Amino acid sequence: MGARGVIYLLVGLLAVRVAFGGTSRQADRGGAVAEIAERPFGEVMLWILGLGLVGMAVWQLARATLRDPGTKKTKRLAAAAHCVFYAVAAYSVLSFAVGGRGGAGGGGSSDHQSKDITARVLQLPLGPWLVAAGGCALIAAGGWIAVRASLFKDRRKRGLGGLPPKARRTVETLGVAGGVSRGVVFAAAGGFAVQAALAYDPDRAKGLDDTLRTFRGTPAGPWLLVVVATGLMMFGLYSLAMACRRSP
Repeated sequence: MGARGVIYLLVGLLAVRVAFGGTSRQADRGGAVAEIAERPFGEVMLWILGLGLVGMAVWQLARATLRDPGTKKTKRLAAAAHCVFYAVAAYSVLSFAVGGRGGAGGGGSSDHQSKDITARVLQLPLGPWLVAAGGCALIAAGGWIAVRASLFKDRRKRGLGGLPPKARRTVETLGVAGGVSRGVVFAAAGGFAVQAALAYDPDRAKGLDDTLRTFRGTPAGPWLLVVVATGLMMFGLYSLAMACRRSP
């Protein structure tokens, strides 16, 4: 969870710089990994981050596969999806650490990956329907994440019951604002996938970086992107706080 927090925190910081034209670096996982690599002891930090993501993948795999009569199938499926996500993230970070620095780093640009995957799926039988279904699933996931965050479910399970009231309210605020922003970004990316399916145009699909840059192009200008980016940074801080709470 700490590794996830670091990535979201850096992506949010990069997005703020993007909002005001302060960087051409991708505001996604690849950009975050490249940012870490340029810092003192960057290679060591990348190994720590990659191994942290491996730990998250193994933990989610255990949640998906260990038999527990009280665990719902939907939670197992969600854990399996998270396992795949963290495994891919860990692979890209560790590949960068050992010298596989293709593209923007950390597995390349999320925008190029999204367009490439969309183009391949569109060529399949029922390809547009599959892309549209994937986009709708992202929209639904984004809405679920935002609503769940706004209600701040499972406070006791999250281990906040023992915190002082002020500290608990701070962590809750980070969790709510960060989760809602994360959900909005997921839903927006899903909307672009649906557009790509309807137009049969893979270039309309957007990765994390292009999705964030779209917020800058709205009538609200760069300030909407700043709000969303701040939310992502808050989610990163929330993840780091929860990682500390779960530490022995």
